[in-house]
Amino acid sequence: MFRPTSRAAAAAGLLLTLGLATACSTGQESVKSGDASVAPVSGKISITYLQKQGDQEYFVGEAAGAKAKAAELGVDLKVVNLGNDANKTISEVQSAVAQKTNGVIIVVPDPAVGPQVVQTARDAKVALLTSDDQICASGPDPAACSKDDLVSRIGFSGAQMGGEVGKRAGEEFKKAGWNPAETRVISAWKQDVTVCGDRVKGAKEAFAAAVPGVQNIDVATDNTPTGAQDKIAATVTANPGVKNWVLWGCNDENVQGGVTALQNAGISADHVIGVGLGAYLACKDWSGGKPTGMKAALFINGKDVGALAVQTMYDKLKNSKDFPKEAFAPTTMVDATTWQSAGVTCS
Repeated sequence: MFRPTSRAAAAAGLLLTLGLATACSTGQESVKSGDASVAPVSGKISITYLQKQGDQEYFVGEAAGAKAKAAELGVDLKVVNLGNDANKTISEVQSAVAQKTNGVIIVVPDPAVGPQVVQTARDAKVALLTSDDQICASGPDPAACSKDDLVSRIGFSGAQMGGEVGKRAGEEFKKAGWNPAETRVISAWKQDVTVCGDRVKGAKEAFAAAVPGVQNIDVATDNTPTGAQDKIAATVTANPGVKNWVLWGCNDENVQGGVTALQNAGISADHVIGVGLGAYLACKDWSGGKPTGMKAALFINGKDVGALAVQTMYDKLKNSKDFPKEAFAPTTMVDATTWQSAGVTCS
């Protein structure tokens, strides 16, 4: 989620990213689970974009990017905030079908609704594409799904993002000169979200390769700042002898919640290494100019994903171009000295 310096640069970057992701990153045939029997559209195209947590900064940006791309392409676009309501997900998909939408792009609040969403789209011969989070056509858990049943996805590479987070955390650890025996890593994420698991696994592997011997503690959260703060506070209380803490998670919310929990526990910022994922909350800590445990964050720009998702859906509906299995937008690491020049927008 990283902001190019101009619209022209953004468009060029997205087209390049789509081309690279389609040609290089998958090496497999396109997914058929979400676009069976979809006929090309000869007239004006209508797309419905359904988002979980639509008031979160990242998803606000994603909607803005989708709307800008839709306006450029002459597409009718409707954006719907699903919140965290799985039931609303189903009803809004049915509503989109009833309103004769040509394509649905969806970020589900709960992957368990995947099979019903896919079946509804299939029955109506409506093209289906996911952004950010995966869903499976044949079961509630994308992690247990065969590759052929995963619906095509636009977003970010969880493994790549996690790898960047873990690498930066390792660099910060070495710079701090900490003793591994006096340090613990907290990995915080909503554990039924596949992309979150991919991110955390990537972070663990990259950090362990750089800094062996640091014990990790997995903390299950709801991916919100308050939820993460509560769970991580309990973890800190249960480990009173730990001097230094490294913290990462699925998103900025987990890391910000953890940084707050550690601060409230009386642990100073120089004994905390938090590496966020998103940067839209991390930048709030940096804008104040005070010491913070949030040392860096991977900037992921929702605008890029929204625009790429609409372009991908348009290409399918207008030109019958098969969806790639996955297409990835770019990422960049930022910190207190670089976030503004990178174009991060604070929540």
